[in-house]
Amino acid sequence: MRNPFDLPWLLPAPDDFRARLKALRGAETADLAALRALAARGLDTTQSEQLSRVVTARADEFADTARMTLGIVSSHTVSVIARTLPAAALRHGLVLTVHETDYGQAAQELLDPHSRLASLRPDAVLLAFDPQALGLDRPRLDPDAAETAVTAAIAHVRALCAGARSHLGAVPIVQTLVSPSESLFGSFDAQRTGSVRWLIARFNMRLAAESGNGGLVFDAAFVAAAIGLDNWLDPRLWHDAKIPFALDATPRYTDGLAALLAASRGLGRKCLVLDLDNTLWGGVIGDDGLDGIVLGQGSGTGEAHLAIQAFALDLRSRGIVLAVCSKNEDSVARLPFAGHAEMLLKEEHIAVFLANWTDKASNLRQIAATLNIGTDALVFLDDNPAEREQVRQALPEVAVPEIGSDPANYVRLLGQAGYFEAISFGEEDRTRADMYSANAKRLATMDAASDLSSYLASLDMVCTIAPFDETGRVRIAQLINKSNQFNLTTRRYGEVEVAAIAANPSKFTMQVRLADRFGDNGMISVVIFDRDAESWHCDSWLMSCRVLGRRVEEAVLAHVARAALADGATRLTGTYIPTPKNGIVRDHFSKLGFASDGQGADGSTRWSLDLTRYTAPDLPMTVA
Repeated sequence: MRNPFDLPWLLPAPDDFRARLKALRGAETADLAALRALAARGLDTTQSEQLSRVVTARADEFADTARMTLGIVSSHTVSVIARTLPAAALRHGLVLTVHETDYGQAAQELLDPHSRLASLRPDAVLLAFDPQALGLDRPRLDPDAAETAVTAAIAHVRALCAGARSHLGAVPIVQTLVSPSESLFGSFDAQRTGSVRWLIARFNMRLAAESGNGGLVFDAAFVAAAIGLDNWLDPRLWHDAKIPFALDATPRYTDGLAALLAASRGLGRKCLVLDLDNTLWGGVIGDDGLDGIVLGQGSGTGEAHLAIQAFALDLRSRGIVLAVCSKNEDSVARLPFAGHAEMLLKEEHIAVFLANWTDKASNLRQIAATLNIGTDALVFLDDNPAEREQVRQALPEVAVPEIGSDPANYVRLLGQAGYFEAISFGEEDRTRADMYSANAKRLATMDAASDLSSYLASLDMVCTIAPFDETGRVRIAQLINKSNQFNLTTRRYGEVEVAAIAANPSKFTMQVRLADRFGDNGMISVVIFDRDAESWHCDSWLMSCRVLGRRVEEAVLAHVARAALADGATRLTGTYIPTPKNGIVRDHFSKLGFASDGQGADGSTRWSLDLTRYTAPDLPMTVA
């Protein structure tokens, strides 16, 4: 029987874990690949804590990895979370520094601008409360009293979130409350206004409804449900030490939290790459033929493979790009997509289709290049353990879930792994997969074009530029928080901050969209300038990498220059702040004609453009 606390989509910890860790701890130079490889295993609580200590000690050596500082305020003991979270964060591509406060001190830490936590300036703060601390641990069987109790709990959390934003400059993350496994009325608890189960469900529902107000929600209740409520809480630990869950549950909790933190930094995976034989269908199409593969209703195995396809389509509907990587003859591999009546996936759903006899790691590199994303944005689903291992060794940054041999488990394991964690969902997410598919067609057109100028002209591009508005606010905040590569300063703003920036007359804002004959790319760039009488300074300039090389940045500069000149300014200035991910924009200002104004001690560079000498270029697009 499976251990409910395991991370079954990961390989277990190696037998020589302690020896490997000791070697990594004592090495003169950190072996970062080896540390990441250990973090990618299914570690228990003790192993997670041991690895976290090494990761924290070696944190400064992770020069090419995204970083984040998290504060934790709570109504219970969270030391085990703070001690194990860095290992889970590294698994999701994030080097995390954790600052823990004494439990019961949330108001003191978040509402006092001179608190210790405020002085540490964390990027985010986790607000971890239990029902008792919010007055929701006992039934309130009078309906008015029940609603009042929930409203008071929400108001308390809302005030603390406001303190985190205003005094710490941090994104607040509030975790949902976990229901007890015992009940007062039995099944009637869910219906009875004021039962503890009702109070907690009501609180969680209202918390989710408010999550767009500049904060995030970590669904601890969902993690607990996946483990099982009877397994989640250890009553003795709670009464003795106010530890909110069984120690063995720590890895599941921290993995879920780490996935959310990584998503808030734009580190969620973008593409699911699918094997074919014995993954999307049972059997081998080249040997068994179209009538011999197992797929569809009436067979447990056939229905399991159908469920995989349905889940892939569901992921695509929320913006995950689908690709195929199969060892097969191309024409044979495509047969089921067009000729099998039970196939849910069609070729039109697949952005890149590679079926050949090349090793799969090489094909994954080609898929990433075609989609213009990093290999660290890929998840590879393959039933063959040898193929999984080859990809893990050649491309350790690719997520390769350990799915076993039973296709009935594939959807559960893929869905539990947290690869596709999201912090928002908008209209552009719905169409993202189509956008990437269209981009693959653009690349095919580029290959056929005689030169870049003729290729760009053939796209019939229309660039639409507008100020920030309420309609685009979710996508604007999403781009600001997800864009890591084409991002000059990597400043992060949530929806509340975006709204404040839009309303500030000293700010000049731009949301940029791009469409062409292949389709609409949606919002692909966000720009913020600080307006001054004589000079405008670039606060943020970021763009989706899928439109690199299309000269959109030149259109953006022309728009800013025209507005600045009309406002009486004669100069634009900007700063490039280097990060492990944004090296591609190191020369951004230089390429646009800015002059260097020097370099800071942190490696940042300063730039300026004399608008009196600026001439707008001819562009291969219509700018609206």
